[in-house]
Amino acid sequence: MAKEEKKPFRESMAEWRRFIYNPNSGEFLGRTAKSWGLILLFYLVFYGFLAALFTFTMWVMLQTLSSDIPKYRDRISSPGLMISPKPATALEFYLEKNNSKSYESYVSALHKFLGAYNESEQSKSVLCTPGQFFDQEGDVKKACHFNRSSLGPCSGLEDVTFGYANGTPCVVIKMNRIIGLKPQGNPYIECNPKEENKAQIAYFPSGGRIDLMYYPYYGKRLHPGYLQPLVAVQLKLNTTSTKDDVTVDCKIMGSKNLRNEDDRDKFLGRVSFKFQISE
Repeated sequence: MAKEEKKPFRESMAEWRRFIYNPNSGEFLGRTAKSWGLILLFYLVFYGFLAALFTFTMWVMLQTLSSDIPKYRDRISSPGLMISPKPATALEFYLEKNNSKSYESYVSALHKFLGAYNESEQSKSVLCTPGQFFDQEGDVKKACHFNRSSLGPCSGLEDVTFGYANGTPCVVIKMNRIIGLKPQGNPYIECNPKEENKAQIAYFPSGGRIDLMYYPYYGKRLHPGYLQPLVAVQLKLNTTSTKDDVTVDCKIMGSKNLRNEDDRDKFLGRVSFKFQISE
């Protein structure tokens, strides 16, 4: 079989030049100007149609959504609980009564958290009727006033260390926000040490009560300035030991639609924390 003859370099370059632009037929890269124009027009119309279809689909979907309230809220039917201050490790507090640096971060976090509840920060809030839901109409909702002094010795107004300096620390508890939630009954927070009679627990406001006047919540955009009601608990260990610890379990009680037990979510409606206190 005869070996295929290799084309001279000059001839190959001439063919490439004719492919890029053929002066005889006026073709550029194998297509005439008309052919290029038709194919570009086709892709312009095709992708323009796809962009228009996508834009229309997104517009139709957005018409079904509200910028104020999530469309689907059935997966979060009952709120969880949060505490302040929040330790860096697994909700475990470590403090020495005679060492202010051991609880300095806790005290600082509480002052920062409760700063939003100062009178100066609640200038636009209103006095509401206790024990009644504050249903509102209109585009902008008003927030009910929360009196920080109702937290007693845990308010930071009477004792700037929130009891940490005396070994009787305070923890502030709040429920997470859920739009449209209306608690049934008379909800309150109940806390118990896991070891019976290990500690005495005082509640502020009295009985750990959560007033209904702070509900419903209408969402961040419609309800600017809204503040969740707070419950503070103060612990006092029933021991004379120089070093002891106690684990406390707190949960929502007194309301049928506020759950505190769930096999899939152990933090639903409850929170646990531990204090290790030494001299």
